Amino acid sequence: MRVVVIGAYGLIGSSVVARLLADGHDVVGVGRDLVQARRRFPALVWKHADLATFGVADWLALLDGVAAVVNCAGALQDSPRDDLNAVHVEGVRRLAQACEAKRARLVHISAAGVEADKPTAFNTTKHEAEALLAAMPALDWVVLRPGLVIGPAAYGGTALLRGLAGFPGFSPVVHGQSRVQVVATDDVAAAVARCLAPDAPLRRRLDLVHAEAVTLTDLVSRLRGWLGFPAAPVIDLPPVLARITAAGADALAFLGWRSPMRTAALAQLRMGVRGEADDAARLALELKSLDALLAAMPSGVQERWFARAYFAKPLILACLFAFWLVSGLIGLTVGFEPAVATLTTAGVGRELAVAAVVGGSVADIALALLLAHRRTAAPALKGMLLVTAGYLVGGALVRPDLWLDPLGPLVKSIPAAMLAVAALATLEER
Repeated sequence: MRVVVIGAYGLIGSSVVARLLADGHDVVGVGRDLVQARRRFPALVWKHADLATFGVADWLALLDGVAAVVNCAGALQDSPRDDLNAVHVEGVRRLAQACEAKRARLVHISAAGVEADKPTAFNTTKHEAEALLAAMPALDWVVLRPGLVIGPAAYGGTALLRGLAGFPGFSPVVHGQSRVQVVATDDVAAAVARCLAPDAPLRRRLDLVHAEAVTLTDLVSRLRGWLGFPAAPVIDLPPVLARITAAGADALAFLGWRSPMRTAALAQLRMGVRGEADDAARLALELKSLDALLAAMPSGVQERWFARAYFAKPLILACLFAFWLVSGLIGLTVGFEPAVATLTTAGVGRELAVAAVVGGSVADIALALLLAHRRTAAPALKGMLLVTAGYLVGGALVRPDLWLDPLGPLVKSIPAAMLAVAALATLEER
């Protein structure tokens, strides 16, 4: 069967693709950013599509010869990059209309516990999408509503949970007594595969959650044990601290940083993630418990490194931003004349020295501002390495004595450059 998977490189989508390929299906991967996708699944046919903007005619052309579509695309919160109504409602409406016209089955991935009366745009738009599918009797559709999805890959909320579990000394949580029901990524993929069978239960909304409802405190403790770290207390932080953090994460979203600690995520944690465990039986599936799914994917050093580095990454980026911004501002203000004097005492003409100081300071500020934007962060980090190399080479030629200066103006540039290397190595989110 030829199957289109939308959002095929995401946490759920990639697992679905792997399962459908193993089952012998002809899979077409669809998404917005295909560069990384083609590297991870080079044998897959990839096509570009944006659920938020694709029209019915666009989908009709893409769905030629397609028997089924699996929609794994979604967003957590409105941002400059994501419009929940466009993705969850209007995008799904247009996709469903195209599937109806092509007589292609639609398996739509929603979320457990989605209800119209829950006070977040995520819930209301997800619920509206489910309702519009239910109002299309000529369409073969199934809505799968997974709980908290856990698998070998870590992204978004599951990545945050690993970071909390790996926090040194203790594990901070918010709303620690909220309860969640989990589901393994391979169980979600198995459910999708069952929905493509001729005898699949159609026009139904099915929750995918294990019966055990664990508190966030217990979940983080078990993840810590799974990672192989020694037991540590789990401290429930005041909600006001979480709200401040979420407000900062919301602001950073306007710069392209999609943090899992935004307001919508905090609201979802407060409400918990609950569903009907019996629904899996309609697909003849027995979902794995939290302990069983963790036992099925033993952790290694890479998981421990990720958990330990999770909160170090934003700290490194913040330090680099502050370092380059402040350096540039100092060079243009209180440090301007001392910097010019450093060059003129080595025989450099004043005009050239002034140009070098101003140019270097402006470059520092520009790199800091580029780093602040997610889209230009990687080029900024590479630029920091190049500029640092230029400073070191120039310093060695003009003022080699600075290598022996007790304050280490040149020597200290090397560990700062290594921070940029570390940031580059951990910049990717998927």
